[in-house]
Amino acid sequence: MHIRLKRVYDKPEVGDGCRILVDRLWPRGVSKQEANITFWLKDIALSTGLRQWFGHSTIRWQESYQRSC
Repeated sequence: MHIRLKRVYDKPEVGDGCRILVDRLWPRGVSKQEANITFWLKDIALSTGLRQWFGHSTIRWQESYQRSC
């Protein structure tokens, strides 16, 4: 079994298999049909407060990961 990471903004491909979105918010500008998501696991994503603190900062990635555990 192989697990590949892709951005939800990347177009689905034939070999993608099951596509799982792990995020609390649905991505802007992407329809559910267009994303072709099999499962949306928002309950296991970062909390709203931690996501806002992280702010997509690559510098804060490691610390946000440690805080979420």
